[in-house]
Amino acid sequence: MSTVPLVDLKASYARHRDAIDAAMREVIDNTRFIQGREVAEFEAAFAAFCGTKHAVGVASGTAALHLTLYALGVGPGDAVAVPSHTFIATAEPVTWLGATPRFVEIDPATGGMDPAALKAVAGEVKVIMPVHIHGQPVDLAAIAEIAEDAGVPLVEDAAQAHGADYTRGDGTVVRAGGYGVAGCFSFYPGKNLGAFGDAGAITTNDDDLAARLRMLRDHGRTTKYEHQVVGYAERLDTLQAAVLGAKLPTVDEDNQRRRELAAAYRKRLAGVGDLTVLAQPPGRRGVFHHFVVRTAHRDALLRHLKEAGVGAGIHYPVPLHLQPAYAGLGYRRGDLPATEAFAAECLSLPIYPELTGEQLDRVVIEVEGYFERV
Repeated sequence: MSTVPLVDLKASYARHRDAIDAAMREVIDNTRFIQGREVAEFEAAFAAFCGTKHAVGVASGTAALHLTLYALGVGPGDAVAVPSHTFIATAEPVTWLGATPRFVEIDPATGGMDPAALKAVAGEVKVIMPVHIHGQPVDLAAIAEIAEDAGVPLVEDAAQAHGADYTRGDGTVVRAGGYGVAGCFSFYPGKNLGAFGDAGAITTNDDDLAARLRMLRDHGRTTKYEHQVVGYAERLDTLQAAVLGAKLPTVDEDNQRRRELAAAYRKRLAGVGDLTVLAQPPGRRGVFHHFVVRTAHRDALLRHLKEAGVGAGIHYPVPLHLQPAYAGLGYRRGDLPATEAFAAECLSLPIYPELTGEQLDRVVIEVEGYFERV
């Protein structure tokens, strides 16, 4: 019996093969490997996709976070509010800059940063950086209001949320990366918009910030041999920009397919065992980078699915405040109970545009089969 992978990059490539191969061949034939025109073309297209004035291509999603925080003046003695339920790349750039991650509790219904918990620490931080975790927008209006009251910038970690959107109270729809002062995206291969290696981008409507970020990613250059500031080597590779440019036109269609698959999962898994799914609050339209369920039987169900050839994963089993890398900050188990409970129960089921109805049936049958035997 064939397996159902958690992510199927081969199927994704097969769908885009002709466009990707042609775009890469164009770069290779013209040898424009660094800062080729494909970079600027992709930046313009991605900014339009996100509804922002600028998109600045960089080498990775982590670089996007690092350069943005640096450009906003984060440094030693500062703190940055981040959720503990996220990949460590959200917090690492904070530490690199000599600042301290201030880990914030989550809303257990969504997995995103809890505005009430944020409000309690907002006066102590230099930047507020929520994560649109699993591709689901956080409560941006509430968080933005807290950031404004505290007089600090809001930076969106949108690494998993390409194309997700949030509806304001006046009915205006804003895409992830267009609400705060900046949005930071990863194009890691498994993302909703994935490259063939590491790649990232920063979106912003701030002209001065965009100009500074463009200098910082490229050794602080203003001309080839003139360097206004000490910068970094964090440019978006031209080959990766070509791949991304070839895939970007289908992202909205792909995200809609993910929503359809998620709706099918929600319907089929309703009432199965003790499973719960993440809430989808009104006005927040996610893109289901992951399809996450929660169950007290998580580890046993994961073993069962893997034995049955069904890919599943855990995003993420160890909260950042309990990671050995951050032991020096003094957090203890029990400090963020909602986050810790989520980490103990969350399980990601296969979801990607190429997932077939038959494959989804198989996932559901195996989940149901496990709970029938419990």
